[in-house]
Amino acid sequence: MQEYSVEMKNITMCFPGTVANDNVSFSVRPGEVFALVGENGAGKSTIMNVLFGMLTPTEGEVFINGEKVKSFSPENAISMGVGMVHQHFKLVPSFTVAQNIVLGNEPKKLGIFFDNKKAVALTKQLVEDYGLSVEPEAKVCDISVGAQQRVEILKTLSRGAKVLILDEPTAVLTPLETDELFAVIRRLAKSGHSIIIITHKLGEVMEVSDRVGVMRKGKMIGIKNTADVTQRELASMMVGRDVLLGALEKSKHIGESVFEADGLYVRDNRGLPACKGISFTLHEGEILGIAGVEGNGQSELLEAITGNRRIDAGKITLKGADVTNMQPGKLREAGLSYVPEDRLKTGLSRYGTISENMIMGRHRRREFSLFGIHMRRNPVNYYSEQKVKEYDVRTYGVGAKISELSGGNMQKVVIAREFSFENTKVLIIAQPTRGVDVGAIEFIHSLIIKKRDEGCAILVVSADLDEVLRLSDRVVTVFEGEITAELTGDDLSRETVGAYMLGAHKKEA
Repeated sequence: MQEYSVEMKNITMCFPGTVANDNVSFSVRPGEVFALVGENGAGKSTIMNVLFGMLTPTEGEVFINGEKVKSFSPENAISMGVGMVHQHFKLVPSFTVAQNIVLGNEPKKLGIFFDNKKAVALTKQLVEDYGLSVEPEAKVCDISVGAQQRVEILKTLSRGAKVLILDEPTAVLTPLETDELFAVIRRLAKSGHSIIIITHKLGEVMEVSDRVGVMRKGKMIGIKNTADVTQRELASMMVGRDVLLGALEKSKHIGESVFEADGLYVRDNRGLPACKGISFTLHEGEILGIAGVEGNGQSELLEAITGNRRIDAGKITLKGADVTNMQPGKLREAGLSYVPEDRLKTGLSRYGTISENMIMGRHRRREFSLFGIHMRRNPVNYYSEQKVKEYDVRTYGVGAKISELSGGNMQKVVIAREFSFENTKVLIIAQPTRGVDVGAIEFIHSLIIKKRDEGCAILVVSADLDEVLRLSDRVVTVFEGEITAELTGDDLSRETVGAYMLGAHKKEA
């Protein structure tokens, strides 16, 4: 057996105006879990795209199981036993789970026709082998984000990958799903697979990895045995300074009610009840957190109160005005801003520029357009440049396409846009730091607290329970589409909140 399954030697990757990877070297052994950490834009995904053949390095050499890579393409990487699960999914939404898993390697009847039964059977076997539960015949567009992540992992494993690259694999998983994934990773490593994980969650690095490489500004700062380093040391290596992620001060000035949801009933994409009589109130200068295992109605609730899903029964009011089933544009005019959970699906235009995305929602204003139909480029670019600087978006310019940014910098663009509307009274934030590094988490949390202290009423939904507890003045827990408790003060502990999230018992709000 080769000593190393992967060797990256002196890799430099240049793009116009920037050096994404600067003389990066590292190696991974068979049976090893290697974590790659760093700030958004540090070059982690770029170096993995080189390994997976999506990019040809400007300089340097790559070896897989001792064999030098001569042709860089995903097809060649797959043939050499390398598989990659990308941070942003590469699935066909209208296809079923089974159809996505066998895509490119479809089973055939009579050598001509697609054999759906065999595809379903193969998927069921993968589910049994790896313990990642999905419904083979469900359409991808109808399943949760967490389930889509599991489909991506199964699709990669189905191709027999011995080197498995996971780019932010737990960003959309619940704690229980994360534990299940780690169990799979350990089994794969024990069987001789090499696992490379890109992640921002340092607790997970400590739990599952054997070694960890830290990147900053395109360079490999250092490689450590995980057992020999602490989370604080890793965070400092990543950002070049100490990072503070301790407790945040709760609100001192909670004002009057500005937003009320009263007895909301909402259906999911299958027409089944997702929200069953949900009621809550938001106050000025307060952060209300919603805690629940993903798939218990949170997504449908946010879509309903932001005008993206129909409310079957119940009522929502904003500053005393009935805004039930109001269109998103009208809600924005009324003072509601929204950071959605899926930044690429509903938060950004992937192929639009930073400037174009930064002014969405205000693009017809006189300062940005002529007669509401023609963009005034200079004012738009000037405004966008100011926001890029204010919100620390790492890019070579505001003309860059959104698709060229890292996930964390995409999130900063969404936050910069939504936090900058002058008339915002209510701010709805879903998964505020999903796929974001520790330095950016600290920065985004400080922005949320600043908006709260300015008097904004804020609703935060996050799959990260620690984030909910850190930010929230009050927390409501949801289970199977119903609120199970409203908690404040000493009740805001992981144990208490976790019990209500899992529906162990209910408490009147």
